[in-house]
Amino acid sequence: MVDGAPDIRSYLRIRSAHSPQWLDGGRRLAFIADTIGLPQAWVMPAAGGWPDLLTREGERVMAIVAPPDGSALAFSRDVGGDERARLYLAEPDRPLVVVDAIHTLGCFSRDGARLAFTHTARNGVDFDLAVVDIATGVVQELALLEGWNVVCDWSESGILVGRAHSNVDHELLLVDASSGATVSLTPHVAPEQALPAAFDGDGSVLFASDRDAEFTRLVRLDLEGGRSSLTADDADVEGIAVSCTGRVAVLRNVGGCSELTLDGTATAGLPVGVYGGLAFAADGRRLALHVSPPDAPTDVWVIDGVASRVTRADGGGVAPSSLRRPTDEAFEASDGVRIPYLLYGPSDAPTVCYVHGGPEAQSRPALNPVVQYLAARGITVAVPNVRGSTGYGKTFASLDDVERRPDAVRDLAELARLLGADRGVPVAVMGGSYGGYMTLAAISEYPDLWRAAVDVVGIANLVTFLERTGAYRRALREAEYGTLEHDRELLTRLSPIHRVDRIVVPLLVIHGANDPRVPVSEAEQIVDALRARGREVIYLRYEDEGHGLVRLANRIDGYTQVASFLERHLGV
Repeated sequence: MVDGAPDIRSYLRIRSAHSPQWLDGGRRLAFIADTIGLPQAWVMPAAGGWPDLLTREGERVMAIVAPPDGSALAFSRDVGGDERARLYLAEPDRPLVVVDAIHTLGCFSRDGARLAFTHTARNGVDFDLAVVDIATGVVQELALLEGWNVVCDWSESGILVGRAHSNVDHELLLVDASSGATVSLTPHVAPEQALPAAFDGDGSVLFASDRDAEFTRLVRLDLEGGRSSLTADDADVEGIAVSCTGRVAVLRNVGGCSELTLDGTATAGLPVGVYGGLAFAADGRRLALHVSPPDAPTDVWVIDGVASRVTRADGGGVAPSSLRRPTDEAFEASDGVRIPYLLYGPSDAPTVCYVHGGPEAQSRPALNPVVQYLAARGITVAVPNVRGSTGYGKTFASLDDVERRPDAVRDLAELARLLGADRGVPVAVMGGSYGGYMTLAAISEYPDLWRAAVDVVGIANLVTFLERTGAYRRALREAEYGTLEHDRELLTRLSPIHRVDRIVVPLLVIHGANDPRVPVSEAEQIVDALRARGREVIYLRYEDEGHGLVRLANRIDGYTQVASFLERHLGV
């Protein structure tokens, strides 16, 4: 604190613990935490106690997974944010798969002897299915698959694989664990979400499906193809876990907050917020998960009859009483569409519109240290879910597709006016990834509304973005934005770089040099174009980062400058 003002470094030091996995038959819990400034794997007694660090190298741990009996722990790690994850075995660290390719950490066989995963080593585009023997390290290439594929589960019936035709269009495959023979469980005849998915105790498959529905319902599918819906068409299923004894845990997104049911009964005792990382212990009784409230750090909880918090993530020295819960707000757009948003602070103060990425994503009430800091400084933060966001049904999620993208940008402009931008209230716009594109689109399409803008790993040119993004991602992104082959003129017209003459507000740009999703050339295009025109632009490039800032030192450097930039231009 300086002169009584909040210190952003304290907010950025708020830690998190998430993605729990059970070890040693349920005697220990592993999880990912950023306690030392970078996400690493930690382990602690399940009954409580002091956690020990499992992984020690100077790169982040991206994911962890254990077999049902907890006899091993595998993790994935990339280098400098490049997302080219390598696979390792923890305790002690032992490389499993370090081929230079994209690897997605899948799951173990039920006996823990083998680990299934997908990778792009063959051609850099398609994710093939492979299995590694834990004892010998021998890798078996099991099935050559097309497109983006991820391992969902492994049982006596085979290996369950999810294929993405787009971020909201999936297909489930069943792969024989010996021969690699593959069949489609949900033949792709029409767009359908089908993830998450897991084997049920009776050999059938549970998955989230929006076939003939607005929201993803829990569906049971027997291997002969029969379906039955288990939840109502009123909220998205976002998490599924099945215990060795057949217990079923389901997470649903209800108005942005998570709702957890166990065997069909709602659980109590968890804070309001966003949940994830469901994992049953070997006894089938205890369930671990992480909980992200809007006004407290993310921590691991265990439900064993009652809910109890088992980790204590550091609050960074920020007084818990200073952390805010947002209010749920909404407005009616000019064409009658209802646009929801979260509001941190009063509606008549200097404001930042904070736009989520995706676009197939949703801003939800989980702790965001930057949002909390700005609110503590007297800057109201409005966090919109413009059309195209998920969580409100598939019709709403499709309202910004391809040629309708400007409608979502108009939502931002109408929210800015509602917040007082045309009445003299200073309003800025900020976003990351697709939110960065929205930020650049907003200040180029509606230049007179905004006082300042912050673009974090955003897209300036949809054509060059699609040409240069990771080859394995291009088809997924073209399904949302339009294709280079058929929609190039539209993509050019919707790219902020071609309206750069209209940008007059100060802009701060942040990008990682190793970003495989939105190449750093996107940042450099907009920065160079604005500098050539003599406009105010600050560019922060980080050589050891990828799609966003992960390292604590970089987060402190970058977001300290973001806060100072916004405070200066909003008059705080």
